Amino acid sequence: MGGWRGRLGLWLGPQDDAQSIASIRHALELGVNWIDTAAVYGLGHSEEVVRQALEGIPSNDRRYIFTKCGMVGDERWPDAPPRQVLEPASIRRECEASLHRLGVERIDLYQFHWPDQSGTPIEDSWEAMTRLVEAGQPPLSLIRRQVADSEIPWCAAHKTGVIGYSPLQSGLLTDRFSEKRVESMAEDDWRRRSPDFRSPRLGRILALRDALRPVAEDHATTVSAVAIAWTLAWPGVTGAIVGARSPEQVDGWIGAATLELTLEDLDEIARAIGRSGAGAGPALPK
Repeated sequence: MGGWRGRLGLWLGPQDDAQSIASIRHALELGVNWIDTAAVYGLGHSEEVVRQALEGIPSNDRRYIFTKCGMVGDERWPDAPPRQVLEPASIRRECEASLHRLGVERIDLYQFHWPDQSGTPIEDSWEAMTRLVEAGQPPLSLIRRQVADSEIPWCAAHKTGVIGYSPLQSGLLTDRFSEKRVESMAEDDWRRRSPDFRSPRLGRILALRDALRPVAEDHATTVSAVAIAWTLAWPGVTGAIVGARSPEQVDGWIGAATLELTLEDLDEIARAIGRSGAGAGPALPK
């Protein structure tokens, strides 16, 4: 459902907010499950109307919200054509303002509204969008555990789902990774420059990885599957983003989808984390 309220050089005439809210709610009652708006519609007023229309709807039944950036208006001159700007700093400001006006913690689909006219390279604009996505998807692995002590408990308490990324720590927690693998990486592979892929961190991480093998054997699965299942064992975590460069790599971790670690498994893994000294953050899902 669209939420345009004019102000793009085409004025639609006065619109009563109560009628707009009633229209949105009626559409939702009839099965419409997403609402599209933009920061420039009414210079933010459309997003505020959408927020009011969604008030009272339980968070677990919330519809999808789409909005846009890149069309920057000026409140001093509301009828002037907006500037088409996709500068990274402008994208971040617009996103934060939209989240505030919409009264949500995430935007389901964030879009470039119109091509940039400020001279910003499109690669820079997309990098800014990528960083916004990463800000809403925390890294979570046996190595990077910090969010398990901060964001995840809050999300669990407020019934907000968490999708963690890089549960295999860019390949370090896979069954076959080794120091020789680092040596064979391409010169421009960013991992060659990462402290995690160098001593002494690399040795600690591989020691932790090896300590997962008994747990994997008990479940007739892979170390990779155990590492991913550990992230999914945290209350509040609803998914994990895992990459693969080949079908064989998918086979290596797909078992995590049905693997349920026992309390004994989790205790054993926590002890292994302590012995290895790898990474930082809490070691035992609560």
